[in-house]
Amino acid sequence: WSICNYFKLFNDVTYRWISLDNWTYSRTFKTPFDDRKWQKVNLVFEGVDTVAQILINNITLGRTDNMFNRYSFDITSVIKEVNFVEVRFLSAVSYAAEQSRCHKAYSIPPACPPPVQKGECHANFIRKEQCSFSWDWGPSFPTQGIWKDVRIEAYNHYHLIYFSLTSFFEKSAQQWSLEIESIFDVVSSKPIAGLVTVNIPKLQTQQTFSVKLQPGEGSIVLLVNINKSSTVEAWWPNGHGKQTGYNMTTTFIMEAGYQIEKSSKAYFRTVELVQEPIPGSPGLSFYFRINGRPIFIKGSNWIPADSFQDRVTYDTLWLLLKSAADANMNALRVWGGGVYEQDEFYDICDEIGIMIWQDFMFACALYPTDQYYLESVRAEVSHQVRRLKSHPSIILWSGNNENEAAIASNWFSIPYADREVYIKDYVMLYVKNIREIVLTEDKSRPFIASSPTNGLESVKEGWLSQNPYDTHYGDTHFYDYSNDCWNWTVYPKTRFASEYGFQSWPSFSTIEKVSSTEDWSYTSNFSLHRQHHENGNDQMLQQIGHHFKLPQSTDPIKKFKDMIYLTQVMQAQCIKTETEFYRFSQSEIIKGEGHTMGALYWQLNDIWQAPSWASLEYGGKWKLLHYFAQNFFAPLLPVAYEDKGVLYIYGVSDLHVDHKLTLRVVVHTWSSLEPVCTLAKEGVTVKAQSAVPIYKESIDDLLERCRNCTRKSCVITFCLVGEGGLQSPTNHHFLSSLKDAVGLEKSHFSASVSQQDDIYIFVLQTTAIAPFVSLDVGSIKGRFSDNGFLMTEQKKVVEFYPWEPTGVEELEKSLTLTSLVDVV
Repeated sequence: WSICNYFKLFNDVTYRWISLDNWTYSRTFKTPFDDRKWQKVNLVFEGVDTVAQILINNITLGRTDNMFNRYSFDITSVIKEVNFVEVRFLSAVSYAAEQSRCHKAYSIPPACPPPVQKGECHANFIRKEQCSFSWDWGPSFPTQGIWKDVRIEAYNHYHLIYFSLTSFFEKSAQQWSLEIESIFDVVSSKPIAGLVTVNIPKLQTQQTFSVKLQPGEGSIVLLVNINKSSTVEAWWPNGHGKQTGYNMTTTFIMEAGYQIEKSSKAYFRTVELVQEPIPGSPGLSFYFRINGRPIFIKGSNWIPADSFQDRVTYDTLWLLLKSAADANMNALRVWGGGVYEQDEFYDICDEIGIMIWQDFMFACALYPTDQYYLESVRAEVSHQVRRLKSHPSIILWSGNNENEAAIASNWFSIPYADREVYIKDYVMLYVKNIREIVLTEDKSRPFIASSPTNGLESVKEGWLSQNPYDTHYGDTHFYDYSNDCWNWTVYPKTRFASEYGFQSWPSFSTIEKVSSTEDWSYTSNFSLHRQHHENGNDQMLQQIGHHFKLPQSTDPIKKFKDMIYLTQVMQAQCIKTETEFYRFSQSEIIKGEGHTMGALYWQLNDIWQAPSWASLEYGGKWKLLHYFAQNFFAPLLPVAYEDKGVLYIYGVSDLHVDHKLTLRVVVHTWSSLEPVCTLAKEGVTVKAQSAVPIYKESIDDLLERCRNCTRKSCVITFCLVGEGGLQSPTNHHFLSSLKDAVGLEKSHFSASVSQQDDIYIFVLQTTAIAPFVSLDVGSIKGRFSDNGFLMTEQKKVVEFYPWEPTGVEELEKSLTLTSLVDVV
């Protein structure tokens, strides 16, 4: 019986009993050293999920109640040659219910998740991954167990517990420095003196400090100034430069004669969150400056990669994060309803240039603030900040997900008279506790209390603004499933879009692994069971209906596959439209709104196989949205939109210098691969790191100019071309809904596959224009160079990058080609 079976069929409900039981983990172990030789021996748990009593040789060492904390128990006096260790867990579900019952003074909503989520209640009363009690994209699997490493530490004299480094740049002196913090447990009864040497060979920097460690737990902070004659290469986000790190050795030589040598990587980068007045606009800006340069944030939101954390390996993380970088993303938000990710997650982000907006783990709920709870949270926050603050990838700490909005918009129908107590709790938790600790532990990066928030305006209003969704301040979350998503006027012209999205279904090959033949219909019990968002499946149909004809096939499986395909096409086109709107709004203020400097769509990845907002399916397969993201997040991109019958094209650039380019605008009729008319506008200046209008023409004039064209019979494609191979992706603009398109013909496709080194080349040929051409090779792991594209030429070459060994024959056999015209 393997864990993967849990994700099959209806097993999230079938196996609910497991989480309602109490489980005990135990084992016998031999002590691998002579315990009499050591002054102190600790049993250390990096992570316990969640409520447990820890015993060794039938002696209780202590209790755990926080999944996000590290627990260290002194076992010096109880360890023997052979030991029996036990971890007695209490059901997280029962514990949360009990904690809620004990909180008698007033209730802390929400009590339970909506029934459609099939989840457990009172997640806010336990310091555990909040979405493990269910979410609107995930199942309820309230796990119990040891989810991180367990070890025994034995030492004399002193022991290093935490070691961190943060970089600072002194503008006036034009000098980089490193702050190195070491936290020790000193066993001896008197202070220990000694020397610490820090060496960064590549930067010709070496410094020695004399230090004194006091008995007990204490920290030493060293400030290392980098040799000014060395050139420091800063760490830059993906697409803006290199991710240079420098090897550094820190050696502790103490009088007790016992030496510690610590190897680490030093990174140099600064981050500022800029909130300043903008000419011609009420409110304040909200954008990030990295190493003094404003950066438009492009990316998505990260959720836990599995309901069972121990299945999330380095390879799982690498595949998902590399896919983000490959889609031109430079940032991800680690969302507050999951977990603080493992060290390797942040190591990979450091290495490939993905900036992290790090939430603390509180989401969509109000939380208790009794003394015991606050103490647990304080320990959690200080542990996590110490563990993570050395990572240059982390650019922001954020207190919670949507809890300011929950109070401001009164999600939980709290009577006005009772608001004060909840506001007081809010400030107590996120401001007086979490913020205080963050500011003490880490002076190198900004902190905001919530998302969405109005930033400094929220602070001014006592940390709870009237309307956290205000477009003139801070960030916004925006969802709208009923309005037509191709209509850009429904989107908020916000300073920063940190959440927005649309759902789709994962590929048939992903669903097939956890379902049976009778489940393969859009309206099956299985399809309803997997949809955890109220009316989600209907909302997708409604959005598809705006622009596409719904499948009518009499073959039920073809109809199901057509539905899946259409949900992915709809999602990709919707999020493309919305993201392009945010990108072209970065340099303008219209009616007091604009200067949008971030677009993080909801969501990057999936926790299981189900319909969701993700662009990467469970297992890592790219949905069409992820292929679209590669284009709509491209460093250079022309974006088109219509306003009052006029077509506008903007040149959007993340490049660091201005470029003189040629804009090519091509118009096709749906019925021919030969263009009706082509226009090349030369000498177009696309400014560095901005979005500027580069073309304007009324649709009437365009249709006039390109004879035989009507809105329904023609489509526009366009791209930017420069010198030295500089080129944008080819973008498209539809002049009508595709359900009304005239002249679209069923294409006859052919595809040949060949191998070239480690990659495979697919050569596609078509006899007619084909919208949203999708290549799918089933469950063969890998990704294409492009997918879901509008094919306007007879031949197109697409590469396939395999993630596991495969072959030409296997790929040919697995290949399915679908375009919009195949959906009938």
